[in-house]
Formats: sequence, C-alpha cells, structure tokens
Amino acid sequence: MTDRTSWEEFFDAHAPIYDENVFTEDTISEVDFLVEELELKDGESILDVGCGTGRHAIELAKRGYTVTGLDLSAEMLARAAAKAEAANVKVEWVRADATQFAFTKQFDAAICLCEGAFGLLSQTDDPIGQPLAILRNISRSLKPGAKAVFTVLNAAAMLRKYQKKDIEEGRFDPITMVESSEYPPQEGLPAIPVRERAFAPTELRLLLHMAGMSVLGIWGGTAGDWGKRPLDLDEIEVMVVARKTGEPLELGNDAGLSMTDKNHWGHE
Repeated sequence: MTDRTSWEEFFDAHAPIYDENVFTEDTISEVDFLVEELELKDGESILDVGCGTGRHAIELAKRGYTVTGLDLSAEMLARAAAKAEAANVKVEWVRADATQFAFTKQFDAAICLCEGAFGLLSQTDDPIGQPLAILRNISRSLKPGAKAVFTVLNAAAMLRKYQKKDIEEGRFDPITMVESSEYPPQEGLPAIPVRERAFAPTELRLLLHMAGMSVLGIWGGTAGDWGKRPLDLDEIEVMVVARKTGEPLELGNDAGLSMTDKNHWGHE
C-alpha cells in the first residue's frame, strides 16, 4: 500500500472530526439492531470492513464479541485504537484495501456499513469490479451459513437527484451509477475529488449471488433510521442482509463484467 487513493487521503484528513458527524450518534441502537439481525451468540467473531474510527467495532467488543476492524485509512485506525484503549476493550485493527484483503481465519458474521468501503471508488476503480471484489473477500472470510449486513448508496435516490445538466458536466454517469464530486474544504481540510457508486436492489442480489451469498432482506438503511421497513426512493442508503450459502464464482478475465470499456457501454 504505497500509493494513496483519493479516499484514503480524504479519510486520513477527516479522521479527527469524523465522530462529529450527525450520523454517528446512533451507534448504540444500530449495534442493538446488528446483534439481533446477525443472530450473534456470546463471544462470536465479527469482521467490520471499512470500520473507520471503530464506533460499531468498539461497541460490539464492549458486549463481549471478538471483533476485527479493517480500514484503508491509517489515521482512522489510529483514532479507533485510541478509542478502544480508552474504553478498555480489545479489537484487532487491520490496515488493508477492502478489495485485496484475505484472512486465514473465518468469522461468524461481517458488517460493511455507511459506505465504509463498498462503492467508494478510486479514480481508476471499475464500478462492477470494485464492489464485487469486496463482496468476494467478505464472503471468503465468513463461515458457511454466516450472515452479513451492508449499507450502500441508493440508486433510486441518485437518479432522482441528478438532472441532464449534471450528466453533461460530468457530475453523474447514469450508465455506471457513479457520482463524481469534490469534498469541499472543512476546517482547513483540502478539497479532494472522489467517486461514489450507488446500487439498485436487483443488482445487489446478483452481485451477492456471484460472491457466494444469498440475500435475506433489502430495506431502508439510512444511518439513524435502520429497521425492517420498505426502502424509500429518496433516502440515502439501502440495507442488505445476506447469508453465505456457497463459494464465490470464479470468473475469468473474459467474463464481460468490466464497465471500464467505454465503447462497450455506449460511450464515445
């Protein structure tokens, strides 16, 4: 990991103020939901992909679970480690790219929440290859039958948000469902160009199937309002609950899934 991506740069800079975001205020109730939905038993092991400053990982560790938190940002992990030490809990922190990690052990459950990794594209990531690689890595890290919870950006909301002018000016690509923006300076932070990917429920079912997981439920998943409820077209996030039911499909280089071939997708 020698080259910093735009997202690594952003989260390293954002780490000192990350926990001031409004969406971080519902950690207790969110972990209550996760424990119930993942059907966690005492002392089970949980993988938190894109753990950030560790708000879910630390709360789960407080409740006696064995937690591994994985993140791309060294600064986010440093904050997480300091918070875990202050809370007097043990969490294993791993710095890794979510598209490239592998563990020798397998976990009883996994979470990947609040766009911690899934769908946060570098300037060169393929819009299908990146999320599929993350899902395949998570699936390989799970024990057979283990459950996982994901929250991702809602494609319906993104389509309703953008207009023809946004497409023409490069802020949104309706073919890849990728929005391109520049996070503005905040409290001295630099403006950083980033790409974010949204997903439709049907697509999520297919991607998870390819990763060896079956979808159990798709609900509204916006932070602060989790629950088994219908997805609102305008809300920010979708929640997906899945179970590992097989092994990831082995795909050759000619599988035809890449979205980087502009001619194939109708771009000039």
